[in-house]
Amino acid sequence: MRRRWKIKISSPILIFISVSRKHYRKYLQPYARENKRSMTKAEACLWKYTLSKRQMMGYAFRRQRPVSKYIVDFICLRLKLIIEVDGYSHQLQENEVKDKSRQHEIESLGYTVLRFRDEEILNHMNQVRALIQRQIDQRLENK
Repeated sequence: MRRRWKIKISSPILIFISVSRKHYRKYLQPYARENKRSMTKAEACLWKYTLSKRQMMGYAFRRQRPVSKYIVDFICLRLKLIIEVDGYSHQLQENEVKDKSRQHEIESLGYTVLRFRDEEILNHMNQVRALIQRQIDQRLENK
């Protein structure tokens, strides 16, 4: 389903913006809002120092966005790039299996998923930023 918005910039000019909401699940919105309010320290650092305010080559990232039946930590819709931050609970074997199936399903929708552990973000922010930058460059080369 595509929605169209009419935006009036100046009197003779009208621009139509078409946004695909095909994989957006509105019923997950309250859970996503709650996740935004209770971000982990690693998520907050990644957001503040790397992804917010179009810091990555001018691309807009969103926090805690529903995709299919999941809520992803960060997403750039234009690049179809998802960034997941994994805390301690993701290192447990039963959660690793769930994460792999979740990632496979999301990738089958055409998204690329990058995963980082909390420790990587908190201790090596510059390297994480460089990896995200490299992935954006690769996505642009393939377009």
